[in-house]
Amino acid sequence: MGNRKSSLEAVEVMTVQKKLAGSYKGRKVLITGHTGFKGSWLALWLESLGAQVIGYSLDPPTDPSFFQATGISNRILDIRGDIRDRDKIFGIIQEHRPAYIFHLAAQPLVRFSYNQPLETFDVNVMGTAHILEAVRLTHYPVTCVCITSDKCYANRECDYAYQEQDPLGGHDPYSASKAAAELVIASYRKSFFTEGKEPVVSLSSVRAGNIIGGGDWAEDRIVPDCVRALVKGNPVEVRNPRAVRPWQFVLDPLFGYLWLALNMRKEPEKYAGAWNFGPDYSITTDVQALAEKIIREWGSGTWKVPSLNENAPHEAGYLKLDSTKSMVGLGWKPAYAIDDAVRKTIGWYRKYYAGNADMYEFSLQQVERYMQDVTHQK
Repeated sequence: MGNRKSSLEAVEVMTVQKKLAGSYKGRKVLITGHTGFKGSWLALWLESLGAQVIGYSLDPPTDPSFFQATGISNRILDIRGDIRDRDKIFGIIQEHRPAYIFHLAAQPLVRFSYNQPLETFDVNVMGTAHILEAVRLTHYPVTCVCITSDKCYANRECDYAYQEQDPLGGHDPYSASKAAAELVIASYRKSFFTEGKEPVVSLSSVRAGNIIGGGDWAEDRIVPDCVRALVKGNPVEVRNPRAVRPWQFVLDPLFGYLWLALNMRKEPEKYAGAWNFGPDYSITTDVQALAEKIIREWGSGTWKVPSLNENAPHEAGYLKLDSTKSMVGLGWKPAYAIDDAVRKTIGWYRKYYAGNADMYEFSLQQVERYMQDVTHQK
């Protein structure tokens, strides 16, 4: 996988940028969950491309947050609401009729799902159904990308990289909710948005790896946990040091989503479906190695394993994604290996904690640099 040539490698930076701008500039784009970590990065990127971004979400889930730090609310239409409010969602889609929908609103945390399983299922499954039902009832052409999770697969806890056709499942409520959301998406696509039906609706689901990047302050995620500890001068607590995850920089999957939607717009039937966007699965990085890379990049700090809690909820020990379909079918590939991803991530936090920085401009610079790197990689 790591040696496979990407069709994007021969494309000049400006060509890719023009294609993105040509697809999104001046068009209405609805992002649900735009106040969250990934959603606010996506909103910033789309706004910079000239899209008319409409955000629908609850308040930012953390304080601080990427959404607040960049002031993105001043540059988009910022609407607050719950994805479980079916009537409000229907009204927004009916009023604005966006050309693109990126559905990211979710309960995103595994450990939280053990405490609030009903909320997790309600938000992640029925919230997704509300979006798709609104699209169906509004009855207009739209390109819709639903973001689920790498954890939607029935995890065998072995050295295997999951492909899009592998069985869905989930040990914990979060993972199960994402698998269930995938079934809802596939059902709507097959029942209502098939070839030959009018209006044309192209619907895909995307499954990314464990995302790292600047501006994430969520609880129970290794990078925010590391940053919080390092800022305070405390040791980083690493719960599962040997757990392997498909770590990737936030802009890698977001570029995949944007590139996929661009292609879905051109050929709705061909590109509708499920897509993985993950790092090179031949390279494994466990939680301990990631924590050590973060500490090294920060310049100081230590880590420790906290006291074992026998009642701690189950967390998967091994997870990989196979993104061959995206690489072959879309010409996509990750631009950054893990060391580059950590360097970009910690660079963002250092800039933020230094104070008085324009984090919108700094984040935009990371996007611009990413576009250069993704199109010149070898």
